[in-house]
Amino acid sequence: MSGVELFLGGAVALAVVSVIVKARAGVKSARAAAEIARVGTSPVSLVGRVVVTALVIVGVQWLVISHSGNALLWWVVLGFPALITAYALMKALTVMQSSTSQRRGGGW
Repeated sequence: MSGVELFLGGAVALAVVSVIVKARAGVKSARAAAEIARVGTSPVSLVGRVVVTALVIVGVQWLVISHSGNALLWWVVLGFPALITAYALMKALTVMQSSTSQRRGGGW
């Protein structure tokens, strides 16, 4: 083998090792970001979001009801949030199992 072939073979091997290292780092950082997102949703944060959303919905409903006599508009303004709430409640109440197990040891 000539020196150029050895150099190119070494460069290819270094590139392959570099890609593997970057892929592992990407997987680890993705796992860390997912863990931060999971832990970051504390009950206080969720309660705050629920309260703000409820205030926005009630405000819009109050504006429409107090300034409009249109019955169809009343049905839309009162019915749409009720449908969204029913969907969210059913989705929250039908969770059967939480998968919080984590693997120990090495691996990707």
